[in-house]
Parts: sequence; structure tokens; C-alpha cells
Amino acid sequence: MAKYQDYGNGIEPTWCKGCGDFSVLRSLQVAAAELKIPQENLMVVSGIGCSGRISGYMNAYSFHGVHGRALPIAQGIKLANKDLTVVAAGGDGDGFAIGAGHFIHSTKRDIDVTYIVMNNQIYGLTKGHTSPVSDQGFKTPSTPHGNEDLPLQPGLLSLAAGATFLAQGFSGYQEELVELIRKGIEHKGFSFINIFSPCITFNKTNTYQWFRKYLTSVSEDKEYNRENYQEAMAILQETNGLVTGVIYENNDREKKKEVSMKESPVALNREEFQKLFARLY
Repeated sequence: MAKYQDYGNGIEPTWCKGCGDFSVLRSLQVAAAELKIPQENLMVVSGIGCSGRISGYMNAYSFHGVHGRALPIAQGIKLANKDLTVVAAGGDGDGFAIGAGHFIHSTKRDIDVTYIVMNNQIYGLTKGHTSPVSDQGFKTPSTPHGNEDLPLQPGLLSLAAGATFLAQGFSGYQEELVELIRKGIEHKGFSFINIFSPCITFNKTNTYQWFRKYLTSVSEDKEYNRENYQEAMAILQETNGLVTGVIYENNDREKKKEVSMKESPVALNREEFQKLFARLY
């Protein structure tokens, strides 16, 4: 029987004590164990930042990419070997600043990759400056008079880009977090999981206590329909994005994609692809 310890490699994380990323790492390991994913079939790709270290703590294939480029690497790996379970991971600066374009197009393409963002609303590794999702008025060394920009809202952005699976979690709610990651991996298509993961060193505003006070959960709403696009957009707007659970899930797009690929004249098997590649090079 698979245990979460099987997915750890014994390397002690260098994160600050109390960092929310510890909970994300453990939740990913527990989810992998519950799904009984063989270590040799699991690939974890990460970007740059504190969160980027997560791939180095997994007993699985791992790739520590460059800033903002975890998603194109992960998609390339999945296209090269469709039998792998591919997880991409990064922070809010990595994913929504330099990597924002890749995030939008990865969502649109809907390739079967699970994208976990450890969202601490600050750049932690570079000693705490304002990120694309920091609140307006947020003071850091890079915005000493307060952030003048409105924060980007990842959930709304993903839905606008055509998301088929959107979930949000909180490092303080590990049981729910395990379930969200497991469902994201099981979803056949691009899965985006935005995790509120507090930075206890540099962000003294968006703390564990702050999130427990302001977060709501769609899991507690028996009437919430996660397959309803308009309802998903509405809940994110009503809560200013401070909501956890599976916000939106659409499985119809993947079914249509499977049919269209079977019928498409450009869908090549491995032998046909190798012949085409040989002619080109």
C-alpha cells in the first residue's frame, strides 16, 4: 500500500518554519499516495522562487526550470510521454508575472497537466517585494508608499481563458487541500489549483489568522453547482476571490477533444510522426 512517505526523498526543506509550502508538499505527497501513482510515473516541474524548491523534495522525476517557464516544460513532457502524471508548481510571482502568458495559453490548450500555485501574495525568495496579486496599498520595499496597482485575480483570469478545472485551497486546511490536488490530478485536462500559502517571514498582512477570518468554502454550500460557469464567476466576484473548494469543473471539453482528435486527419500515431520528422530533418 502506498504511503505519503514513499514520495519524500529525505531532503529537509529549506523553507522558513511555518511556511505554507510545507503543507502543499505534504498534501501533494498524500494525494499521490491515495492515487497510488508509481514514483516512476510521476513528474514534478517547478519554477523559480521559494515554491520552486518543491520539485527537489519529491521522490519522483523532477525538473527545476527557469523563472515563469514551468508550464511550457510540463506541457512538453506530457506531450512526449502521455502516460506520465505531470504536475507543475510555482509561486504567484512565477506564474502571474513573467509566466502569465504561459498560464493563459496553458489554460486554453487544456493539456492534461495539474498546475499548483503557492500563492503568498509576495516575492519571498527575493526578500519580500510586491507581487502581481498583492493587495492595493500593500507596502513592501518595492512599494514603500503602498502598491498602486489592483491585484490580478487568478481565478477569474483562468475562467476567462477557458479553464476546465479551477480549485482554490488554503495551507491551513490540509484535509481539503489533499482532496483538491487529488481531484485536479484525476481531471483529464488542465487543472489549476490556486493555494493560499502564507509567507510568515515577509507578509505580515495575509497571515494564517487573516485567511481563516475571511475565507469561505463552496464545499459547505450544498446548492453550489461547480459545473455552472456563471456561478463560478459570480462566487469569485462576490468573495473577492477569497473562496476555497472546487470552483469550476467542465468535463465536456475533453470528451469533444478526444472525438475531434480521432476524426482529425492531422492526428498522427508514433510511427507516422517519426516518418514526418525524418522528412523534415
